[in-house]
Amino acid sequence: MTETLSRTADRTMPKGLNEILIVDTDVHVHESPGELAPYADMPWRVALENIKNNRESYLDIPSFSPGVSDGSYQAKWPTAHEGARMVWTADQMRLELDQINVDLGLLFPDHLLKLPVLPQVDYASAIARAYNRWLVEKWASREKGLLGLIVACNHDPDDAAREIRRYADHPDVVGAYLPCAGLDVLWGNRKYDPIYTAAQDTGTPLLLHSVTVTHPVFPFNNHAFDTELARHTTSHTFSIMSNLVDMVTRGTFVRFPEIRFAVSEAGVSWMPWLMLRMDKEYLERRRDVPFLKYPPSHYLKQIYMCTQPIEEPENLEDLVTLINLFEGEDRTMFASDWPHHDFDHPMKIDQVPFSEQARQKIFGENALRYLSIDAAGKKLR
Repeated sequence: MTETLSRTADRTMPKGLNEILIVDTDVHVHESPGELAPYADMPWRVALENIKNNRESYLDIPSFSPGVSDGSYQAKWPTAHEGARMVWTADQMRLELDQINVDLGLLFPDHLLKLPVLPQVDYASAIARAYNRWLVEKWASREKGLLGLIVACNHDPDDAAREIRRYADHPDVVGAYLPCAGLDVLWGNRKYDPIYTAAQDTGTPLLLHSVTVTHPVFPFNNHAFDTELARHTTSHTFSIMSNLVDMVTRGTFVRFPEIRFAVSEAGVSWMPWLMLRMDKEYLERRRDVPFLKYPPSHYLKQIYMCTQPIEEPENLEDLVTLINLFEGEDRTMFASDWPHHDFDHPMKIDQVPFSEQARQKIFGENALRYLSIDAAGKKLR
C-alpha cells in the first residue's frame, strides 16, 4: 500500500467536511413529460403533453421511461425504500446539498437514465434536446454550484454531436452524459464517432452512467433473476464494464486520446479485476487489437471513477488497497447519487482511511481537474 493514499502514514490533522471542497459528481434532477413538453419541438411536444399525467413510479413513466421491456419479467419486487424521493427545483437542490456539505453538484437526469430503451429514434432525440433546453433554463447555475451535463442521445449520434457543440461554450454546462441502461450497441461502436469528435474538438468531458433495467440486450438480459438484489448487484457495474471493454477493444481511446472520460454509479472494486483480466487476454490475443499501443490497463487507468455506490468492506483499509491497485488517487471522484434511495453521504467516504492529501483529491480536486473548472465552477478552458 502506498503511503500517499493511506491515512495510517499521514500525521496531518484532517479538516472537517465543511472545511474542504466537496464536488459531488452524481446528483439527480427530476424531469417529467409535463416539464419537458414546453421545450420540445413539434410534433413531439404534443406527444409529451399527452402523457404528462401518466402514472409515475420510481424511474418509471410509461412511454417516457418504461419499466420492464422484456415480456418474460412482469413486475418489480415491491421494495419500499425505492420511493418517490425527488428534487423538484434548483433552489431545493442547493438547500439539500448544503445540508451534506456539497459545494458543487454535477447534474444528471432521473428518467432519462433509461433513454436507450426507447425504440423510436426521432422521439428519443427530441426528448434529449428538450431536456437539454430545460436543464440550462431551470437547473444549471454556476452561481448556485449546480453544473449541467447535457444528454448525448445514443439513438442519433449526429444530433448528439450537434448538441455537444451547441452547449460547449455555455458557462453552466461542463460536460455530456452518455446513457448506458439497455444500450444497443455499446459505446465503442464507430457509429458514435461523431459524438467523440465533437467532444474532442470542444474539450467536453464525457460521463457514462447506467441504471438497472431488464431489457433483451447484454448485459441487461437479467430476467433470470427474481430479486432486485440480484439485478441491482450486476446491472450498473456490468453495463459500465461492458462499455469500457468495448471502447478499449474497438480503439475508442486510441482514436480520441484527448477526451476525458468518467464512469458513474458502478462503485470502484471491479476496476482492478478488469485491468488484470484484460491485460491477461491481451497477452494471448493482441493480434485482435493491433491498434492498441499499450496494454488495456494503460487506457483504463485514464478513466475517472465516481465512488457511488461505494463498497463497504469490513476493513475499510481494503478500499484504500483497491484504489491503489488501479492507481486511482488522481482519478477517483466523490459521488453521492443524491437524492436516490441508495445515496452515499460524504461521511461514508470520510470513514475510509485515506491520507489527507488523497482525501482532498477524491472529495474535490480530482473533479476540478476532470471538468477543467475552478473551485467556483468556472470553466478554465
